Amino acid sequence: MSADRLPHEKGFHVSWDQIHRDARALAWRLDGKGPGEGGTWKAVVGITRGGLVPAMIVSRELDIRVVDTISVKSYHSGGGKQDQRREAQVIKAPNPDVMGTDGAGVLIVDDLVDSGKTLELIRRLYPKAHFACVYAKPEGEKQADTYITSVSQDTWIFFPWDMALQYVQPMRGSD
Repeated sequence: MSADRLPHEKGFHVSWDQIHRDARALAWRLDGKGPGEGGTWKAVVGITRGGLVPAMIVSRELDIRVVDTISVKSYHSGGGKQDQRREAQVIKAPNPDVMGTDGAGVLIVDDLVDSGKTLELIRRLYPKAHFACVYAKPEGEKQADTYITSVSQDTWIFFPWDMALQYVQPMRGSD
């Protein structure tokens, strides 16, 4: 995003209805594509925090009862423009009995793949898991096996869990 543009100026506002529709579309795309009998998946793992809502919707739509989470924390590695590089670390892993040794048969779900660093780390741990995201930016698309909507790298996505309704002054006039 350019330095003279605020994040909301090229913003993609996602409502609760929209995230629900898009997560259902993700489930439809994944239906019958799992490695199990009839194309089933053995579990859904949501990447906290943004992946929890889509993971719940996907698990409901596909009737997957085994649901777990993985939490990845990115740590700042300095200051200035160079600080875009972050070191990622898993701070909460899913149940090893669910994941097995390589994640085979497991859907790992997130709301957005941006740079791809989070999925890249998780993919190293679970190379045979299937990575599904609702939204994908170009830098991270290659890390997602399945996604619904592509957005430009400089688009800022406003998710409903990050927003609150408030009064907005009209463009013209004051009433």
